[in-house]
Amino acid sequence: MAKKWYVIHTYSGYENKVRTNLLHRIDSMGMQEKIFDVKIPTETVTDIKEGGKRVTSEKKVFPGYILVQMELDDESWYVVRNTPGVTGFVGSQGKPVPLSREEFNRIMKRTETGAKQKTTTDFVEGMNVKVTSGPFAEFDGTIAEVNLDRSTVKVMVTIFGRDTPVELGFDQVARV
Repeated sequence: MAKKWYVIHTYSGYENKVRTNLLHRIDSMGMQEKIFDVKIPTETVTDIKEGGKRVTSEKKVFPGYILVQMELDDESWYVVRNTPGVTGFVGSQGKPVPLSREEFNRIMKRTETGAKQKTTTDFVEGMNVKVTSGPFAEFDGTIAEVNLDRSTVKVMVTIFGRDTPVELGFDQVARV
């Protein structure tokens, strides 16, 4: 029987506890020959807060899910399924369906160090902002475009009665 990766649904926010519980059950029930690994895929995310402050953190790729590498039979299914915090296997008609090699590789690629970091910000198109620094300081405007890769926003400011697009860094604008 081949060892394959399965997706396990858990209570959201309990992924680490479920992983710990499952590893403990594997040891205590002698299931090392059938259940081989338990992973919680995470990725590094940089949030850009007001004032341009960058906060980097680890976030779960799929909150509420963990990956388990195992040989599926009635015994291993029972051990995983009855671990506290596990709500079930992902699959059709309640039958666990293993991940394909490509699916597993695609998920793990997001978790590798050196993988492209995800960037998020509170700034959105249509948001009213005040320019806080630079030649347009004290001007009010509306965000027309957000560029996460470059950490910039295009703000429409009214100069001499005309809307003019101005590209500014996240640290040069503040919410009104």
